[in-house]
Amino acid sequence: MPPRRLALLLALLASCLTLAAAEAQVPRPSKYADLVRAELVTEESAVAPGATLTAGVKLTMKPGWHVYWRNPGDSGLPPEIAWTLPAGFSAGSIAWPAPERIPVGDLMNFGYEGEVLLTVPLTAPESLGSGPVPLRAKVSYLVCERECVPGEAALSTNLPVAPAGTSPRPEPRNAALFAQGRERLPGPAPWPVRMRMDHGNPVLDIDAPGLQAREVAFFPYSETALEHAAAQVATSDATGLHLRLQRSGQAAPDAPAPGADGVLTFTEETGSGPVRRAYALGTATPAPGAVTAQSAASLPAPVPVAPASGPGGAEGLWQAAFLAFLGGLLLNLMPCVFPVLSIKVLSLVRHSGESPGRVRLHGLAYAAGVLATFLSLAGLLIALRAGGAQIGWGFQLQSPLVVAGLAYGLFAMGLSLSGIWHLGGRAASLGDGLTRRAGLEGSFFTGVLATVVATPCTAPFMGAAVGYGLTQGAAVALAVFASLGLGLALPFALLAAWPALLRRLPRPGPWMETLKGLLAFPLYLTVAWLVWVLSQQVGSTGLMAGLTGLVLVGFCAWAIERARMAGAFARRVGPVAAFLGLLGLAGLLAVLDRDRAGPVTVAAAEGVEPFSQARLDALLAERRPVFVNMTAAWCITCQVNDRATLRAAAVQDAFKAHDVAQLKGDWTNQNPEITRVLEANGRSGVPLYLLYDGRGGVTVLPQILTAATVRDALAALPSGTGPRAALP
Repeated sequence: MPPRRLALLLALLASCLTLAAAEAQVPRPSKYADLVRAELVTEESAVAPGATLTAGVKLTMKPGWHVYWRNPGDSGLPPEIAWTLPAGFSAGSIAWPAPERIPVGDLMNFGYEGEVLLTVPLTAPESLGSGPVPLRAKVSYLVCERECVPGEAALSTNLPVAPAGTSPRPEPRNAALFAQGRERLPGPAPWPVRMRMDHGNPVLDIDAPGLQAREVAFFPYSETALEHAAAQVATSDATGLHLRLQRSGQAAPDAPAPGADGVLTFTEETGSGPVRRAYALGTATPAPGAVTAQSAASLPAPVPVAPASGPGGAEGLWQAAFLAFLGGLLLNLMPCVFPVLSIKVLSLVRHSGESPGRVRLHGLAYAAGVLATFLSLAGLLIALRAGGAQIGWGFQLQSPLVVAGLAYGLFAMGLSLSGIWHLGGRAASLGDGLTRRAGLEGSFFTGVLATVVATPCTAPFMGAAVGYGLTQGAAVALAVFASLGLGLALPFALLAAWPALLRRLPRPGPWMETLKGLLAFPLYLTVAWLVWVLSQQVGSTGLMAGLTGLVLVGFCAWAIERARMAGAFARRVGPVAAFLGLLGLAGLLAVLDRDRAGPVTVAAAEGVEPFSQARLDALLAERRPVFVNMTAAWCITCQVNDRATLRAAAVQDAFKAHDVAQLKGDWTNQNPEITRVLEANGRSGVPLYLLYDGRGGVTVLPQILTAATVRDALAALPSGTGPRAALP
């Protein structure tokens, strides 16, 4: 392929990826956008070397809506804060204000209405530069009324560095806010407190004789110690205050009394009137939603949870790199790489008549294209995640522009193989042109295309390696992705390194025209698949724009070829017509991107519900086992697993026999809630299959599913799970 045409194709791909990046960073307007307003504030006006400053995330909720405490109660999720701080800084745990009991139907939630300030101590290193000091935080939350809506906000502020030998002054604009926030924080209990069992239920004893209290409530740190919605009955006597609670139904009958760790709130009658009190009881363990800061030098992409497993340090890097290499090797066998199979086969035949040294260069050029594209995509992914975007591997295919761009590029290549136009230029015939040209650019671009089209797949070993890499900093992530690229490139490069194997193929000649025409049809099939993916991402207007774009691609190819074959006048008019066609194509892409489709719904008749964290929480609260399927329309592995395994009658019968609820999370378009689940399980892409046993356990199933694997996992569920099994 001539360098000029290669540059144009790469520029088209780069522009599509840039547009996808812009989409990942700029959220689209939503009718829920005004439910929560998040702000990042600091108590101090400057940063002093070696000192601790107090930062806070202020959440202001729309009336009637609430966010959650560290223990959300019967449903919900606590807010999470992921910090990106300069090197040397560290963040402590969230200081949680005392919550309120918020009844929602038969459930009891613990959380905040109106406004809440979540404060976190930030410690500066002993030496600081001249400033300013950038502080960045990404806060994720679930806000609920009768329905629940996940949200997130990327917050930032800059503080100057305090002069040497001075203490930072308080920020006067925030003084009242932090003073009110401290009043809501629970203090240490001034009396002895203990939990005892009385007729099978726990009783909280507060040794505070004479305490006059009403509206007493106890909020346990543990999410499974008590029945949150049960009435809490307070009585007083000469020994103090006694609060009768109800034990959780998940506790064993002979289990000891739960701990008294939690927050006690009540209203005390004093001489000056009623006063609301809040005390922290027991051990103030770190909150589950609290996240320590990651140095900006070591972790560009803040992740609110740690990977599910994996060793750290150099040993972890080598293991992740080896797993990534194996995953790259297996990618060659995955259906995602099939679209470029015809190009690879044609490339092998094309090079069979060249010198051994030239064939080896083709192998190196292909490997260079694979590695360059893997590292470019990885670098873009790391940069976007560092900017607060909640995306993962394969993120570019969540953009309709990239999907359409790939369809147009592959369609143009298919038309070339069908003889509509020639990417090869002035060669009189394919065989003659290939024997006279080096074609290293073509081999490089084959590697580029193989990588871009392979990104919808997650091969075995690959998911854990990529998930580990994205949580360990830019250098480690790039090393993991480079290992992945080496695995994908190795088979083709090894074949090119032994040209004797290629000499067994017939020498290039006219017969290749027939082979070339046949190999165009796998590309057309790939275009059809990409159009189907596009139909899941855009509405009818966008889909019509995408299909019209294919017509314009065909028109441009026809105009260029007619200009090449015709007289002088046609050679002048042809490029102008092709340019006008490309302008029309650009206009259609703009229409396509504006007509985004809504969330993909799942037919209830299939026994599958759309995934939401709130629905998962509700099912688990019923102690019902749940199977979660994280998928995407552009993930071919997901589609194969879905059709060949999950929809099989034997598997569906097994789900029904064990009363397993099925939730399906569609990641075809960006969905921060699904991204958080992927990250929580050490993954950066789909597929992900989770089987919750309803008793607090969860199993991660393999990425390549078989019916036997799913049935064995269902058979291993503990007995007595599910609402029907719990009936007497």
